Amino acid sequence: MRVITKLEPIAPPIPRWKRVAAYARVSSGKDAMLHSLSAQISYYSDYIQRHGEWEYVGVYADEAFTGTKDARPEFQRLINDCRNGKIDMVITKSIARFARNTVTMLEIVRELKLLGIDVYFEKENIHSLSGDGELMLTILASYAQEESRSVSENCKWRIRKRFAQGELVSLRFMFGYRIEKGKVEVAPEMADIVRMIFEDYIGGMGGSLIAKKLREMGVPALRGGAWNAERVMAIIKNEKYTGNALLQKKYVSDHLTKKEVWNKGRLPQYYAEDTHPAIVDMETFEMAQEIMERRRSHFKNKKGVTPKSYPFTGKIVCEGCGKNYKRKVAGDKPYWQCSTFLQEGKDCCPAKQIPEDILHTVTAEALGLMDFEAEAFTERIAGIRVPEANRLVFVFRDGHLTEQVWHDRSRADSWTEEMKQIARDRMTPELREASRQRMYEINRKRRKRV
Repeated sequence: MRVITKLEPIAPPIPRWKRVAAYARVSSGKDAMLHSLSAQISYYSDYIQRHGEWEYVGVYADEAFTGTKDARPEFQRLINDCRNGKIDMVITKSIARFARNTVTMLEIVRELKLLGIDVYFEKENIHSLSGDGELMLTILASYAQEESRSVSENCKWRIRKRFAQGELVSLRFMFGYRIEKGKVEVAPEMADIVRMIFEDYIGGMGGSLIAKKLREMGVPALRGGAWNAERVMAIIKNEKYTGNALLQKKYVSDHLTKKEVWNKGRLPQYYAEDTHPAIVDMETFEMAQEIMERRRSHFKNKKGVTPKSYPFTGKIVCEGCGKNYKRKVAGDKPYWQCSTFLQEGKDCCPAKQIPEDILHTVTAEALGLMDFEAEAFTERIAGIRVPEANRLVFVFRDGHLTEQVWHDRSRADSWTEEMKQIARDRMTPELREASRQRMYEINRKRRKRV
């Protein structure tokens, strides 16, 4: 007998509300830009909440961050929330607001696409999950990146023209000065500190001792952080404290990375006199430079050679304090350590050291190589960020990031048979008996658990 079973249709599940977030960004902290950012936040908050089928997650907004970089706090928080399943759809004003770096744009959009998350670009009316979404994004993102390059070149041209005319661009972030209504003025309290630094240096104190003195006096450093030898020496070497300025010491080599490099003859420099009020006289400044050169020569003669430069020199940055890592050697084992830790101790920066062999290994992994190659590292990697212990973020010259995690060696890994035998030979009969008793107790407790 044939048996026939009727299959009743199953009602589709009631779709849940779509969780929607928005991303906004302005590249400057100026009042007009901040007003624009505030308007974007208000607009998208209202826009999302007006849709009855949408659940409002929030607006992620970055202030004064360029779109050519993906190291934006709110942008990274948005992407992490997407990865953690908190968002179903992202709305942004335009491709240029989301990212001006084509590589970053496509990487993020593709990742979110795999997670089933749609990105809607309102100005271009493009949904990343649509059939031709990626094609249109690739074309338009390239235009956005080129637009960024053009804006950057125009900005560079204006600044260089001002340099050629002997104009001082800005002293906003220079200790001892302040900007009042567009005019450079001396900040009296800070200026007294600058004069004291020069006097102490000429009097025989070094950068580290002066920094220690400033910390003990409770003098706040500009833009936060603690005083160290590097900050002190930067003041002593800066000719701007004489009221004169050497213009175009550095320049931006790449509009995507915004990395500044020292101008070693690639672009013209201009020495402009009397561009702003002086804090120290020329005689004092020149005396400090002579002392600095004499100490540098003494160091070179004492050691026989100048300090070596390594592939990682100037490339590893501690995100805790913003300072570079320096190479040190303990015994015959080289390692890299945050300069703040070396100069001021772990109270100012608790960053852990990175053994050089481990640094070579994880760098090779980031580059996709079997072994570390200095040339490949220099060619492809712009820098390494250390956000926390045992985690490195490699910043490639094309703009993308790669994270590597490394593990501390266990004591057992470094405890060779030769070292074990030496330890055994050094043991007295009393220590040997105590060790035997300890092992007996450990084994006895282990048997009990079994």
